Formats: sequence, structure tokens, C-alpha cells
Amino acid sequence: MLQIFSVTFPFFALVLCGYLAARRRMLPLEAIPGLNGFVLFFALPCMLYRFGASTPIAQLLDYSVFLVWMFCGLVMVGFTIAVTLNDRIRWNDASFGALVAAFPNTGFMGVPLLVALLGPLAAAPIIVGMLVDMVITTSLCIALSRLDGADKHGMAVALKNALRGMLTNPMPWAILLGGLASYVQLELPGPVHKTVGLLADAASPVALFTIGAVLARSQILTVESKHAPIPLRDYVPVAVFKLLLHPLLVLLVGVGAVQLGVPLSRFALTVMVLAAALPSASNVSLLAERFGADNGRIARIILVSTAVAFLSFSGAVGLMT
Repeated sequence: MLQIFSVTFPFFALVLCGYLAARRRMLPLEAIPGLNGFVLFFALPCMLYRFGASTPIAQLLDYSVFLVWMFCGLVMVGFTIAVTLNDRIRWNDASFGALVAAFPNTGFMGVPLLVALLGPLAAAPIIVGMLVDMVITTSLCIALSRLDGADKHGMAVALKNALRGMLTNPMPWAILLGGLASYVQLELPGPVHKTVGLLADAASPVALFTIGAVLARSQILTVESKHAPIPLRDYVPVAVFKLLLHPLLVLLVGVGAVQLGVPLSRFALTVMVLAAALPSASNVSLLAERFGADNGRIARIILVSTAVAFLSFSGAVGLMT
């Protein structure tokens, strides 16, 4: 276990550094969107491109990983909405709560952390899962969030916004371009290769620092807006679903799929279970804010899952490896 902590501790320590920097205003809150923009549009796409380009195309097209991950994501969304939807938490809030229960922080945290733990081969299953979460799970939850009529423009506009957001998100395009480069065995020219490498190397530390800063910013803005106190029952159970129920579901469904003859390798299943054990994706807070959901509740779910994941994720690694 100490060996596992020696790998996971620096990653969570960087998240804590970003959180403290924003809380103590050493990092101005106005600078956090710029930091997030650097990670989202420059560093992380370069890292994903590099992993995609260096991974055999057959691994990136693993339909067994795609189907198992998508099925589990849909189950998590349906279950979370079913148990949280009530008179106070309507479709808009319940849908984004379901998204943080099903969408792990694979981009900012999962790729570098799992590659450090399991080696470069871990990148392929994570990338497949990221595509499912960014394209299918997110679009579904945005569509479901419109069912209570919170948006006067209706579901059609929400779906159009979801599609536009998906098309303008650089991460899926970076994955696709990396897969294409792998397929045609394209090598970038020397200076371009070095530039991409420098940005890719910056992705992990800056992304982790940004996670903490974004969480602190969400918490500060919630307090400043004089948000009504949020009962523990509105966010703690969803964090538990993310950290415990999601990885257990992936494990059980994956084992069941193997028993039915699906060609899912044990290594890929291990990567998927550990990816599911990651905390909630921090970018869901930005989506919740954009679509008028209770961002204070979503931010608390992400914060609790990130804090507890230092122990729960390390425990999952110990059990699965």
C-alpha cells in the first residue's frame, strides 16, 4: 500500500496545492478560467494526441471496452436520477448529479495517474471511456436536464448546444487525430513533435493544479452568492455512488461480459475499474453552471469525491493489482 501511495500522493497533492492557492487568493479567481483554458485547449489535447498516436489502432477501437463502459454509464445515470429525483431536486439538478456519478475525471487526472500506475498500455481503455463520457453520457444528461421545462427554449435547443459543445471540445478531436496518426503511422516533423511534447508534459501537473483551483473557486462563489445550506443527503450519497458503486458495477458487468464470451482482457477491465474509481469530473461544474443547475450541489459532490478518492482510489488499486 505504501508503494501505491508513493504514486498516487503527488497527484492528489497537486490538487490540494491548487485548492489552497485559490482559497488563499495566491491565485486570483479571475485567472482560473485562463488556466483551465490552457489545459483544455493546449496541454491536454497534446497529451491525448501523443497517447493516441503511440497506441495501436486496434486498442483504440476495442468495442468490448466501449460497450461495457457505455452500458455502465447508462445504468449509473438511470439509477442516480431514480434515487435523487424529488420535489426539491428536479430533472435539471438530478441529471447533472447523475453525470458526476457516471463521469470520472479521466481527462485531467485519470490518464496521467493510471499510466503512471499501470504503464502506457493503460491509455487506450481510458481514451475509449473518455469518448463515451464526452459524447454519449454528457449529451444524454444534458437532454434529460431539459425534461422539467427549466429552459424555456426546450430540449431541441439544449441538444443543439450539447452538439455544439461536443464539436468544439478539442479533446475528442485530439483523440481522433492521434488514432488517425497511429493508423497511417504518421510522425510529426521534429520541431512540431517537440512542441507537442512540451505541451503534453505540462498537461498532468497543470491539470491537477487546475482541478483544485476550480473546486475552490466553485466553493468560494457558492458562499459569496449566499447559497442556501445544502443538506448532506443531497450530495454525499452521489459521491458514494461515484467512488463505490460505479467501479463495482464496471467490475461486475465486465466479469459478466467475459463469461458471455466478450473479448475483454483482464488488463483492460482493471484499467476500467480503476478509471471508474476516480473522483467526479471537475468540468461538470462548468456545464451545470451553463445550464442553470444547482452548481453548489454539483461542486460539493466533486469536492467530496476528490477528497475521499485519495484513500478509496488507492484502496481500489491495492485490490485490483
